[in-house]
Amino acid sequence: MQPDEFEAFQDRREAGRALARQVAARLEEVDGAGRPLVLALPRGGLPIGQEIATRVDGELDIAVARKIGLPDQPEFGIGAVTADGPPLFNEAVLRQVGLTESDLVPHVAREREEARRRLRRYRHDRELPRIADRTVIVADDGLATGVTAMAALREVRAKGPRQLMFAAPVCAREATQLLLREADTVLCVHVPERFSAVGAWYHDFEQLSDDEVEAALAEA
Repeated sequence: MQPDEFEAFQDRREAGRALARQVAARLEEVDGAGRPLVLALPRGGLPIGQEIATRVDGELDIAVARKIGLPDQPEFGIGAVTADGPPLFNEAVLRQVGLTESDLVPHVAREREEARRRLRRYRHDRELPRIADRTVIVADDGLATGVTAMAALREVRAKGPRQLMFAAPVCAREATQLLLREADTVLCVHVPERFSAVGAWYHDFEQLSDDEVEAALAEA
């Protein structure tokens, strides 16, 4: 599909269904894939993950990673952190903006605590599903800089999946290539020539609440 022919997704549900078709086709090519585990990145990745899990009869759960943004531009991700793993930074961007990892220690601590809060709230007492020797799909509603997805993928990879995929409806081209260092497969419905914000590719990009995330997981 050419960029000028692409119509923005109506919402995450529509995007998730389009992506789920690609995931299903890819899984048909994987020998012995078994029942896949779909790990959605909350909050926005939950509707995407739900559509994928429904299409491929997958088990749905979450993987939590938090973006570390520039101090004066928090939406621009220069790093990411999970609940327990070491922080991951884009070293080239750090050099460009004149920051060091030490400068971002308070930001790392804040985002790590938020990752832990989300895990406590969304998972409650449930343990993480088995990852070892399974086909695992990490899903989000879009891929911009790629650093948050990379942190999540590294944490999942450490648990020994048989096949690790990342899937998002819309992806920045450079980030897509970056993630191929971490995932066996990266699936995107649309990789525009000129990427702005993820929300620009959705007519309805309303943020989800914690309650909506919990409801989605309870339904699963």
